[in-house]
Amino acid sequence: MGEDRRLRAVVTLAQGMAAAHTPRESWRAAALGACHALTGSFAALSVWERELGRLRVLVNVGDRAPDEAEFPDGEAYPVHQFPEITEFLHERWAGGGEPNAWVETADGPAAGPAGYCHQRVAALRRRGRGCCVVAPIVLHGRAWGELYVARRAGAPVFARSDADFATVLASVVAAGIAQTERLEEARRLAYTDALTGLANRRAVDVRLDEAVERHRADGTVVSLVVCDLNGLKRVNDTRGHAVGDRLLERFGSVLSLCGAMLPGTLAARLGGDEFCLLAIGPAADEVVRIADELCRRAAELELGEGVACGVASTEDPIGPVRSARRLFRLADAAQYRAKAVRAAKPVVAGREGPDDPVVRLADTPAPPAGERRRFRGRHDPPRS
Repeated sequence: MGEDRRLRAVVTLAQGMAAAHTPRESWRAAALGACHALTGSFAALSVWERELGRLRVLVNVGDRAPDEAEFPDGEAYPVHQFPEITEFLHERWAGGGEPNAWVETADGPAAGPAGYCHQRVAALRRRGRGCCVVAPIVLHGRAWGELYVARRAGAPVFARSDADFATVLASVVAAGIAQTERLEEARRLAYTDALTGLANRRAVDVRLDEAVERHRADGTVVSLVVCDLNGLKRVNDTRGHAVGDRLLERFGSVLSLCGAMLPGTLAARLGGDEFCLLAIGPAADEVVRIADELCRRAAELELGEGVACGVASTEDPIGPVRSARRLFRLADAAQYRAKAVRAAKPVVAGREGPDDPVVRLADTPAPPAGERRRFRGRHDPPRS
């Protein structure tokens, strides 16, 4: 490959990763770009998970074997089967060497020291590939993983110059991964409550808008549990804000635990002493059961005075839900009623007959100025 073509390939790879919106898109762009740049038939990107002692495949592209999914869920290999990443590479780097790529061929020795099988050579033969080039990816001065590009059996074997070029490509991939990680961290911070680690109001708004669209399109059940943590002001006033923060964190853990009982549920802190669970898919009765469990566990916390909990679900008789705002108003009105009557269990919108007080409260026009009803969106005009 000429120098101009290699330069264009590097630029294309970098641009592909820069245009990615998610880590998966970035991984795929990296593998595809490297596969094209090295005229390979297959490429993979893997990460070294130190804590688990394994090399986990993130993406496979090109001519995949039947057992190679594009984004595999469980394709991972113990690093002792690939000792280069933990032994050879680190020893070279520690001595001032560079993390250079190397070439393996299907004709290479399949056996090394006693008891060790050369997994890369065995894999090449098993999958009908003739050779591969393996380029370590270094991020923040540490081995992050590897870039792997292979050619079909019968194709020209990678040369030393190809391995050198793969080293360059791995550096470009490392830069792209670092950028993706920075963007992901920024996104995480934008949608995460700093104190509790739960999702924040912005994350709920985005997810709820999407959920209501699904409900309108195919009838997916969407349920919202809104909680107001009782007694937080008293704790702050009598024991200090540090203790109040501890109460918020502990309740956040309880909320997360209960939310995990409903697959795919988002647990969030809306702000101050208000929290919520957003469930997409589970039946309303299941959501109410978990909300009841949440109330029970919250009442057992050493600090605070339990929670006021309101539930609104599209599966209950609450009328058409055409916007996220209406579901929020209903759940908030239910929580408002739970607080007003000091309910120990969740109040559920739509379950008190045709003239349900929660639905009526949510759909009543805003009160005159000076009347203070504090549930969220109370002063917005009623919308369906």
